Amino acid sequence: MTKTITFNELRKIKDSLPDGSTHRIADELGLSVETVRNYFGGQNFQDGKSCGIHIEPGPDGGLVVLDDTTIFERAMQILAEAQDAAARHA
Repeated sequence: MTKTITFNELRKIKDSLPDGSTHRIADELGLSVETVRNYFGGQNFQDGKSCGIHIEPGPDGGLVVLDDTTIFERAMQILAEAQDAAARHA
């Protein structure tokens, strides 16, 4: 399943993740940390792989087409967990 969002939205999701989330996603999905970072716009292809994202020029940093939404979905789950934990402690 593909998903299209802006590059700025993708970076906002990455920046909103709790500390250690990139490592957590990598461990849970059996990927290198650099591959997960590349998914969110990183450019280290020596230590990490490309993960099926395509960036087209446009507003808000351009459009990003995610060919595989597995990392995106896991990131959204982690954000929801963090929000639930914050709500319980409020």
